[in-house]
Amino acid sequence: MSKHYRDRGHQAFRILQVVFVLLPILAGLDKFFYYLAEWSDYLSPMAWQIIDGQDDAFFMIIGAIEIIVGIGVLFKPRIFAYVVSAWLLVIVLNLLMQGDYWDIALRDIGLMFAAFALGKLAQKYDVK
Repeated sequence: MSKHYRDRGHQAFRILQVVFVLLPILAGLDKFFYYLAEWSDYLSPMAWQIIDGQDDAFFMIIGAIEIIVGIGVLFKPRIFAYVVSAWLLVIVLNLLMQGDYWDIALRDIGLMFAAFALGKLAQKYDVK
């Protein structure tokens, strides 16, 4: 039996790690299939200007990045937890500039801090 079996901090680390492996991968895959959302609805006017109407290609790139980041959290949570946190900050800023979806922005702020907490926990528990 692992010495971490009863360590609640380690349990929290593993729970957050699983969440931040699965959620980015699932969200990333959905950027190719659009089962969960019409992702382009969430883009701010500034983002639309930057992608110049190339939303399909943009979301395929975003999806690939999210899948890579999810896999990164599996193998290197000390680094990729902070990448997820920064990624969520960018999403929140985009939603705030979009001027709608305040509820989703609020949820993503919570997820951003949870990813940051995973990074802090990984400093202790990811001893690879």
